[in-house]
Amino acid sequence: MRRRPRVNDDTLFLTDEDTAVPGERPEQRLERRSASVLKHRLLEQERKQFEESLASAKADGALERAAALIVSARRRFLIGASKSFTYASLLAADLSYGLANVTLIDGTIVRPLDVLSDVRTSDVMIAVSLQRYRKYTIDSVVPFAEAGGSLVLITDAPDAPLTPYADETIVLGRAEDGHPSSSIGIALTLHILATLTTASAKGAGRRAVERERLAETLGVYVSDED
Repeated sequence: MRRRPRVNDDTLFLTDEDTAVPGERPEQRLERRSASVLKHRLLEQERKQFEESLASAKADGALERAAALIVSARRRFLIGASKSFTYASLLAADLSYGLANVTLIDGTIVRPLDVLSDVRTSDVMIAVSLQRYRKYTIDSVVPFAEAGGSLVLITDAPDAPLTPYADETIVLGRAEDGHPSSSIGIALTLHILATLTTASAKGAGRRAVERERLAETLGVYVSDED
């Protein structure tokens, strides 16, 4: 029986028999073969970064310290720009499930100026700032920290512009070729941070139960009977 060559990180060997599609032209077959090679490279890269994220989360105590800082705050603000805003939104949604006073700065309904005009020492800002770093985030966070608020920074480099202002910094890994951090690894880190935070927050369980009760009363979710 013919044995297929083993796939490695760089090359995927496919025979014409493997890739044959009735009526397909040679150039189409080549294009599909190239897409298959790229897919396997991407999957391998994602797998490697995910494993590195797991190892980093296990060894680094920054997640626990950041969670403690968020829990101890009276008000929690989250900020990010461009793609970082998406991650900040995800974290805000997870935190608000078990914590009160969680506010996402979206630049429209809640603007940086609204927050900066009333900074308290019991406030914490959670900033997601990934390369390429946006001035919007930096210009909003620095005055907050200088006014006495605490800063939890989630970034992808230890020398990121906001690092000197952070009380706790969570550094996400980047690919060896310099490509951005894996979205899967970032989501994992945010999930761990949110879980650690809500698990240690007083009243988080009661708040979650009440949210579910209200959601059921208001018919927020589609039921099996609908």
